[in-house]
Amino acid sequence: MQDRTAQNSGILYVVATPIGNLADFTQRAIETLKMVDVIAAEDTRNAYKLLQHFSIDKKCIAYHDHNETQQAQSLVKQLLAGANIGLISDAGTPLINDPGYRIVKACRQANIKVVPIPGACAIITALSAAGVATDQFFFGGFLPAKKQARQAAIAATAQTAATSVFYESTHRIVACLQDVQNVLGADKPVVIARELTKTFETFLSAPVSEILQIMADDANQLKGEFVVVLEGNSQQAEVDEKCIKLLKSLIEYMPLKAASAIVAETFGVKKKAVYEAGVAL
Repeated sequence: MQDRTAQNSGILYVVATPIGNLADFTQRAIETLKMVDVIAAEDTRNAYKLLQHFSIDKKCIAYHDHNETQQAQSLVKQLLAGANIGLISDAGTPLINDPGYRIVKACRQANIKVVPIPGACAIITALSAAGVATDQFFFGGFLPAKKQARQAAIAATAQTAATSVFYESTHRIVACLQDVQNVLGADKPVVIARELTKTFETFLSAPVSEILQIMADDANQLKGEFVVVLEGNSQQAEVDEKCIKLLKSLIEYMPLKAASAIVAETFGVKKKAVYEAGVAL
């Protein structure tokens, strides 16, 4: 827990930026970036374009995958000296498949206050309009670039009742969907969210074979940034002996509700059924 803050230290603000539509930039986020002393940005060129649009005149420093470890140390020193810093990514919420966790972790360890400024996030945006179950979901970032590893990741989604969500790039989206078809079958329900919040935002919801055909017929459907949503396995397993064994072990260390969720996720059974079995124990 972070109940104490370092004396006279500044604050790290983790600020979500738009994923496409600039109108999604919250007023709180704008005011925060106008207030901070410096902005740490994944790409300073993109950051300056955004800041200029909203008349935010602040110095930006690069904070990305290649300098994150070194830059985090420098930023912590500035924060301890009293500077307020805003952290932004190229688009959306920092740390969600983007750099940032090292500086946040370092701030926690140094008792520097970290304040999230929420806003757009492609995962949540896609799920909110996908029309699939969202009571539990798994986010896997970008699928592996190599075919064998990608197929293994896709195959793993068949073992869970949770919805699986991935990012995919324009030059790999077809290969990704072909692997979904080969591993999970041509009738596997898929939702593709493309260019979210932008002018050509598109949702395709159909069996994967149909989506592949749509993309083959319309090259425009291959352009942009993609979120791939795979529905979970609807054929729920029964609460059997192995489920009960794990449940008994877990409830010695945590509440039944939390233990039931872990067992349900592990074996692909309904959480309610596991919970009821726990009550019966």
